Amino acid sequence: MTLFAPFTRPGRYAKYALAASLTLAALPGLAQTLTYIGQQIVPTGASFRGLLLGGLSSIDYVASNGHYLAICDDRSDRGPARFYELTLDISKFRRSADPGDAGVGWVDMTTMLDLDGQPFGRNQVDPESLRLDAKRNLIYWSNEGQRTSASTQNPTMRRMQPDGKPAGEFAVPAYFNPSGSAGGLAAGDTGVYNNLAFESVAITPDGQTLWTMAENGLAQDSPPAAVGRGSRARMLSFDLDTGKPGAEYIYEVGPVPFAPARPGDFSTNGVPDMLALSGTEFIVIERAYAVGADTPGVAAHTRQPTSNTIRLYRIDTRGATDVSGWPTIKGRDVVPVKRTLLLDLSTLRNDDGSVLALDNVEGITFGPVVDGKRTLVLVSDNNFNPAQFTQFIALSID
Repeated sequence: MTLFAPFTRPGRYAKYALAASLTLAALPGLAQTLTYIGQQIVPTGASFRGLLLGGLSSIDYVASNGHYLAICDDRSDRGPARFYELTLDISKFRRSADPGDAGVGWVDMTTMLDLDGQPFGRNQVDPESLRLDAKRNLIYWSNEGQRTSASTQNPTMRRMQPDGKPAGEFAVPAYFNPSGSAGGLAAGDTGVYNNLAFESVAITPDGQTLWTMAENGLAQDSPPAAVGRGSRARMLSFDLDTGKPGAEYIYEVGPVPFAPARPGDFSTNGVPDMLALSGTEFIVIERAYAVGADTPGVAAHTRQPTSNTIRLYRIDTRGATDVSGWPTIKGRDVVPVKRTLLLDLSTLRNDDGSVLALDNVEGITFGPVVDGKRTLVLVSDNNFNPAQFTQFIALSID
């Protein structure tokens, strides 16, 4: 693949890995101010290599060539499990409610293979997040798993080579595996809730530790988030040299901030991705949705609110209780990680004064340096829904 050609030469490989590490390590000391640069929108219905574009559940910047990787959370319904290589020209991002998609370039698409080296069958995997490890020339990705009346699938963290070939799995503790009723709310149920499992992957700047987080709490730890009620999610680490699980901490997901239009309709709040600032500090996305909620911002193509709320939090694990090896946290004293609001994206406005309409933002990465400032780039998962859109948002770190 074109994307990884620079990494085949050891000298350049080492240089890029060092540069990324030094930049990330410096970020915790910066002021916590994020400025809206602009957005670009790819309408649902666009295609690449004969497949619908969409379902982009994460994004990762490749500093060596300025490209990005984005995983698709298609469960092999519309095509094979896959990830994309793309380009984004941030100079063409606009603070506009209808910015277009100029500057979004689709470069390549790679099929992800199962442990037998074959494309995944339908509903065999739910890819949600990925990160490139330039030092080891590997990609780590999360499979959310499943908990329904039809089937149960354990959440997994996996490695693959840049060409999509499998390179093994990490050992996820058994208490994350779903067991019991489909809803996860019956007495004795354990493990992740359906559609609320591993959606995030982060690599610490020293390249030694991989982190993921369940979107919400485990069934034996906490009920799912709802209006007026948060959830106690577990952060889980892995040593990248040994593959063994390490520390676990509790992250307190906030309540759903807006009620659905009709009582009883679907609503959720959870963590779809996170980004490591240091060995202990992270930026975390909380993405909330409530059916019909009158959230700020109106989508240009529907003239309706998107009913999404997106917030970025800065968290610090120092001083938090390590709960690794605990089958449940119920009845035990637990100090969660420190959590500070960085930005509520609903406060951002376009140049005409309109509120930024937010789709289902699920991915975050550091981007290039623009005008002397490091950037953050976010991406939304449109769920292949015509009422939604694939949205790229750029922020500068001041």
